[in-house]
Amino acid sequence: MRIVAGRFKGASLATPKSDATRPTSDRLRETIFNILLHGVGADLEGARVLDLFAGTGALGFEAISRGAKHATFVEEGADARGVIRRNMEAFGLNGAAKILRRDATKLGAAGTIEPFDLLFADPPYDKGLGELALTSAREGGWLAGGAICVLEERASNTVALPAGFELLDQRTSGDSQVLFARCMPS
Repeated sequence: MRIVAGRFKGASLATPKSDATRPTSDRLRETIFNILLHGVGADLEGARVLDLFAGTGALGFEAISRGAKHATFVEEGADARGVIRRNMEAFGLNGAAKILRRDATKLGAAGTIEPFDLLFADPPYDKGLGELALTSAREGGWLAGGAICVLEERASNTVALPAGFELLDQRTSGDSQVLFARCMPS
């Protein structure tokens, strides 16, 4: 796995030894960012990114490579958090990135954390966790009004966006579907 574009273009990402995570492929990541930038009009420059079910952190690192100023990675798995930490160190991002050990479907109140402009959610397929995570992020104040949310799920599954989100685009690639939504201001 490599960073597709930006200042870290071509850099390899550390990946877990186990198959407990399902990293987003380079090709699908490139498609996601093309749609973000040219389809739904997301502005990555200076953006704050929340990467839920982060796994390797590939989506958050790709966003930083393309101009985002900060990424917070939410991941429960110890092995995956170790991989994210190694990638942070390899890219020298300790000030521009943070890891939270937390259940992405039960984020709680954001408190003093500045709201995020862009959210990625790539949960385990077939469990409905993406919809729960979006609701948790919105209700907890983790998302800025108008934040763009990207949810990946199995292509054959029906995804119902929760209240407070507007569908902007939806694409299928292989076994995956990707939904692009806007978080409506409260």
